[in-house]
Amino acid sequence: MGADLLETSGLTLHYGGSQILNGIDLTARVGEVTCVMGTNGVGKTSLLKALSGTHQRSSGTYRLDGEDLGKVPAHVLAKKGVGYVPQGRDIFPLLTVRENMETAFACLPRSERHIPDEIYELFPILKDFLHRRGGDLSGGQQQQLAIARALITKPKLLLLDEPTEGIQPNIIQQIGRVISLLREKGEMAIVLVEQYFEFAYELGDVFYVVERGSVKLSGRKEELGRDVLQGSVSV
Repeated sequence: MGADLLETSGLTLHYGGSQILNGIDLTARVGEVTCVMGTNGVGKTSLLKALSGTHQRSSGTYRLDGEDLGKVPAHVLAKKGVGYVPQGRDIFPLLTVRENMETAFACLPRSERHIPDEIYELFPILKDFLHRRGGDLSGGQQQQLAIARALITKPKLLLLDEPTEGIQPNIIQQIGRVISLLREKGEMAIVLVEQYFEFAYELGDVFYVVERGSVKLSGRKEELGRDVLQGSVSV
């Protein structure tokens, strides 16, 4: 079990007059996959947006790698080691695959602005498609590109929002293998938001089940067990 990399306490988030997150306490450790599960519309994506700085939390504490962080914007968190793969992927359709990956360089010192060979080992298809425009890729290829772009920033914390959504089964398997490899390397903490139960259960070490913006169940996989977890996320 690795060290705690991310700790939140009492994290809340408002959109306009609505409170979306109600005091989330969450811990993610290096070398583990922390799964956030729940039905649609319960606040899972909002939680990742708060963790990535895309939306500013309303209150609560956020500690990353031992540092208490105030309300800092997404680009500051990215430079501190938060890699975020949003739902919908957000790749640039008119940029080439290479140019999409190079957008990650903004988070890196000049001396580290290159695409590591490891990226092509994890996602061989990207090497073949370097000059293809992002918008011409399939959904699964775009997802691989989005994860690759996040990894180029050398994250300590990798946030993945529904990486299997709308993707063909063979690429789902490949993305699962990549997440397993990243966990085994033991260099980052991974927070995975996922609806696909089998995928999440196979990869997850720790689970948080969210309902109406609050954590209704949390624990390690071996403590909770499949039946309890599956029952808590099926409505």
